[in-house]
Amino acid sequence: MEGDRVEVELERRSKFLSSLIQKTKKAKEKQEEEEEDEIDAFNVRIRGSDMPRALRKRAFRLTRDHLNATLPAKPDNKRLALALKKDFDSAYGPAWHCIVGTSFGSYVTHSLGGFLYFQMDKVYVLLFKTAVEPLDHHQ
Repeated sequence: MEGDRVEVELERRSKFLSSLIQKTKKAKEKQEEEEEDEIDAFNVRIRGSDMPRALRKRAFRLTRDHLNATLPAKPDNKRLALALKKDFDSAYGPAWHCIVGTSFGSYVTHSLGGFLYFQMDKVYVLLFKTAVEPLDHHQ
């Protein structure tokens, strides 16, 4: 009898774990579909990122708005970089850095969750956050 109860409990746990795995898979698939829709809507190609989805979406929206506002003229890369930097500094605290262009090299150190490198239309955007250390004036 004890063996039967153990077997029933193991079966119950196995079914629970299987359903949990299926729910997790479905949630991940849904998130991936939403991210693909978002990428398609903004015509963006993510080159590298460890940034949370909400922050990426904000950067994409700001970039798309700027690019649309400058049409049909060539985008003002410096102005876009400043707009992204200021927006992210005010929304998420200092110190955000932004490089915008069509050809540049970089090698940066960034705070965890604060890195995004993407292409929108023909413009490349590198947006990243660094830690801010307070200056010690008592040396």
